[in-house]
Amino acid sequence: MLNTEKRNPKTTHIDQMSTIEMLQIINEENYNAVKAVEAELENIAMAIEAITASFEEGGRLFYIGAGTSGRIGVLDAAECPPTYGVPKDMVTGIIAGGNACMFRASENAEDLEENGEKDIMDHNIKAGDVLVGISAAGGAAYVLGAMKKAKELGCVTVSLTCNADSPIDRAADIKICTDTGAEVVTGSTRMKAGTAQKLVLNMLSTCAMIKTGKVYENMMINLSPSNIKLKERMIRIVMEIVSCSHEEGEQLLEENDWSIRKAVTRM
Repeated sequence: MLNTEKRNPKTTHIDQMSTIEMLQIINEENYNAVKAVEAELENIAMAIEAITASFEEGGRLFYIGAGTSGRIGVLDAAECPPTYGVPKDMVTGIIAGGNACMFRASENAEDLEENGEKDIMDHNIKAGDVLVGISAAGGAAYVLGAMKKAKELGCVTVSLTCNADSPIDRAADIKICTDTGAEVVTGSTRMKAGTAQKLVLNMLSTCAMIKTGKVYENMMINLSPSNIKLKERMIRIVMEIVSCSHEEGEQLLEENDWSIRKAVTRM
């Protein structure tokens, strides 16, 4: 039996626990997600190097998954343009069943290998791109089909699973397996398996963006001024870098098309 499908002996009688007891054990299990990620840092680093190399050559990063795994990939991808000022197609999340499945589950969408292949082709994936296949169990046919097709096209493929030696692991060039073990509620991989997946995707996108110059020190210098909060953040970043007042920072940005890079280099 897959580790993610086993019963957790610590929670066999969770239905009889008090609320605080439930919370304590869920929180304890969440720590195990962090430990599982820690055990895979070397493999995560390999994936980051591959993504960075792809970006430097004009390549793109794709996440693909079904259900919770797909949603987590779409979430990480959607946050890259506003955070790092990159083109919308530089990081793309693909979910089995299409965008409607972000809001309403369609669990059978993961069962067809050919659909994964089709979705990859529809996004014009090509040699030089990187595909990260996300599946807690590691056997989603949809993801497997996408991985096989991407490899055939000359892409670097990365697996993100929670069960070692799964079909998706075996199909990947780089394997990341965060073995989070049995869930608090048996088989509910939206819990600590999903937490581990989100932690890994944070690392993949963040480190690749840092390594390709989207961050100065620890500040986001490629921000887009898409709302009041982000404009204020941009002003504070300019204030910090050039040691100026709020008014001067705002003026510098206005004079330089709200580009932090231009504003701080023309001082």
